[in-house]
Amino acid sequence: MKEVIEKQIDIKPFLRWAGGKRWLIRHIESIKKIKINNYFEPFLGGGSIFFNIDNFENAYLSDLNCELIETYNCLKNDVEKVITKLKTYSNDEELYYKIRKIRYDDEYDRAAKFIFLNRTSFNGVYRVNRQGEFNVPFGFRRKDMDLVDPDNLKKVSQKLKNANIVCQDFFQIENNIKKGDFIFLDPPYTVAHENNGFIQYNQKIFSLEDQVRLSKLVEIIKEKEAFYILTNAKHDAILEIYKNIDDPIVLTRSSTIGGTGARREGFNEYIFSNCLD
Repeated sequence: MKEVIEKQIDIKPFLRWAGGKRWLIRHIESIKKIKINNYFEPFLGGGSIFFNIDNFENAYLSDLNCELIETYNCLKNDVEKVITKLKTYSNDEELYYKIRKIRYDDEYDRAAKFIFLNRTSFNGVYRVNRQGEFNVPFGFRRKDMDLVDPDNLKKVSQKLKNANIVCQDFFQIENNIKKGDFIFLDPPYTVAHENNGFIQYNQKIFSLEDQVRLSKLVEIIKEKEAFYILTNAKHDAILEIYKNIDDPIVLTRSSTIGGTGARREGFNEYIFSNCLD
């Protein structure tokens, strides 16, 4: 692996994202020293890893959440317009439910709404009902919270300038992967940690069949001599699916997802990779 000088990145994820991977950054310092070609993240979410590494040529970012992808593209294309619209909002419960009901025609109004609801909703959870309507309750009662950080959003926009950002299934990156690329894979978790059952807050749960498809993609990544990191719940079913790919590392993270009064607890996760020390 050819090493490069690590660049200092000072960009914060602009979204609160359940299952986000900011906690993982300190564990993957070695990836920042690898000379990689293109960066792929097909389960984009809050983009914590993307915003914290810079040793690649081009980025290919995708997700099945088309509202999320539209928001990223609006920030990329006209961040000032998003900032202007966000400044009209305040961290107010009554306003939250009013805005949640509105269906905007303009993409920049939708992007500002998406960020506003994300910043003020319960735990950064993204959940929709059967009609595809966002239905997470208000949950952020800190009146001193800044809804808008213009300087950071401008840095986010700049980082996104050379990124290709699309709404698509994760497997569609298959034909674009080349030798020396890096793929960060953080799928929605099909099962809860430590064999505790199934996660229910997604509209369409990432099934065990999807996990099998993802394992096939990892095999393709390795055949193409690209680098990857895959995160997943520590669960017997997950180990069975991925056991012949690479031996997992077990890391512990904390979580508060679980409702009113939920405690911050430690959970073990599997990290599969062909490029970590």
